[in-house]
Amino acid sequence: MSIRRLPSHLVNRIAAGEVVERPASALKELVENAIDSGATRIAVVLAAGGIERIEVADDGCGMAPPEIALALERHATSKLPESLLGENGDIDRVATLGFRGEALPSIASVARLTIESRPSGAEGWARTIDNGVLDRDGPAALPPGTRVVAEALFAQVPARRKFLRSARSEYAACLDVVRRLAMARPDIAFSLEHDGRRALSVAAADSRPARVAALTDRALADNSVAIDLERDGHVLGGVAGLPTFHRGVADHQYLFVNGRPVRDRLLIGAIRGAYAEMMPRDRHAVVALFLDVPPSEVDVNVHPAKTEVRFRDPALVRAMIVSGLRRALDAAGHRVAHSAPTDIMALWRPEPGVPALTPTDGAGASIDVPTSVASATYPPADHGFRLNDQRPTFFAAPPAARGVPDWTPPPATSQFPLGVARGQVAKTYIVAEAEDGLVLVDQHAAHERLVLERMRAALAGGRVASQALLIPEVVELDEPACDRLEARATELTEFGLELERFGARAMLVRATPALLGSGDPRGLVTDLADELAAYDEALSLRERLDAIAGTMACHGSVRAGRVLSPAEMNALLREMEVTPHSGQCNHGRPTWVKLDLKSVAKLFGRA
Repeated sequence: MSIRRLPSHLVNRIAAGEVVERPASALKELVENAIDSGATRIAVVLAAGGIERIEVADDGCGMAPPEIALALERHATSKLPESLLGENGDIDRVATLGFRGEALPSIASVARLTIESRPSGAEGWARTIDNGVLDRDGPAALPPGTRVVAEALFAQVPARRKFLRSARSEYAACLDVVRRLAMARPDIAFSLEHDGRRALSVAAADSRPARVAALTDRALADNSVAIDLERDGHVLGGVAGLPTFHRGVADHQYLFVNGRPVRDRLLIGAIRGAYAEMMPRDRHAVVALFLDVPPSEVDVNVHPAKTEVRFRDPALVRAMIVSGLRRALDAAGHRVAHSAPTDIMALWRPEPGVPALTPTDGAGASIDVPTSVASATYPPADHGFRLNDQRPTFFAAPPAARGVPDWTPPPATSQFPLGVARGQVAKTYIVAEAEDGLVLVDQHAAHERLVLERMRAALAGGRVASQALLIPEVVELDEPACDRLEARATELTEFGLELERFGARAMLVRATPALLGSGDPRGLVTDLADELAAYDEALSLRERLDAIAGTMACHGSVRAGRVLSPAEMNALLREMEVTPHSGQCNHGRPTWVKLDLKSVAKLFGRA
């Protein structure tokens, strides 16, 4: 078979297969062109998810008739300066969103494409290409700017059209494209209309955080921290949701490199590493990160659609993202992302058989208690308090037996964000009174986070202090588990856990971390072996150390069911207020919740 050249229309369709995978791909190219034209307003109109019609109108610089014709030729561009077009030009120094000249002709080869454009102070012109064939070329009436319409995508390429998803799915992909591009350029107003319904409309904003909140979740503004870091010419900015403000899927992770939306595995892995041990493994952070690097330090042409990038120094980029997120989340302290339930009244019901009391005007007058209630007798209940006694009794054992002062007046609640401990419920939850509401603290989850942060601080200073066991404990495991622990013995020693191999199926525990106190060495070593089996190969060294620290902290924390003295409860609250990430435990669950005074008033019908 002889070698021959392919027809130009077939070449364009092959090129379209790289650039135009679906309506969202074509929309991305058109909106990027509008952004590069200097537009301040971009309007998108879709029909049937973009399958039947994609319209992008902008108020940018516009094009003269010869430029419109040239834009529809392959490998023609206005996005590279003359200095880069010579023989010695560096094509990697691209400062715009793209320059691939086959985008417009590729779309025109698989759809009916109409370009209408008018530069300021000139006449408008229109050119229509119907599946690669020129159909119209003449004057047009429109305001300054450009309007591009792509209709009946893949109508004459049935092999491609049948693989498109439903109109609803294609619309969702188009909406995500516009949302990401609008997020990258807060100085441009965007609107999106689908099948006659306005789906998105954002005015020009002064800041990226305001635009991010407007396009994702408005609650993000109150449940996020700002990112600001600069290193070696690389600038990282954006917003990051608190660890307790998470989602079940990673569709709310927005990544931008030099203003270009990307989906890069390196960046996604860095985010996952930064949030390690701060949220459940099946949950995902809500972040919008904007990374600006010198054009020579990044290759944006790895992927035909430019959704992936390659960095000259990937280690620097990953370390920058992890440290930037960690630093910002550390500054958040004990903040958590939760509020009192809006249907709080539905969660509380009067006790069956007990009539409700009817208060008077609340001006200090006595309450009229029905006789049936006043004379009723109830079995004694252990509520932790004694009537007709000025001092609360919190524990079964007297204070003297616990080695703490009998009773001292509690401090003022206004001094502390998490309030002052007033009691303990179910030997698990600390009840504290804050100036603006009622705080409930999960003592095990909170102390677990505190122990983990202490271990991290100790490790940063060298190593965690160990406590030798009077009698070394033998822990029997299967042989692969012993092999994994033996291979990580040096890392474990830095955490104060000293292990030795004791035969084929046993490990000898000689010392445990001093921070854990008198814990359960057997359970600790067993859990560590399981952790290493599940995550050892997939995690980096730093992530492995964090996983080890998290497992150790869980074993060394205050357990649910342990009775705490008021001094112990208040000490726990005070340490939470000054410890980073204390708003969530090592598994990502919240450590405390607050019921504001307004919600408390609702419980009693006062609001």
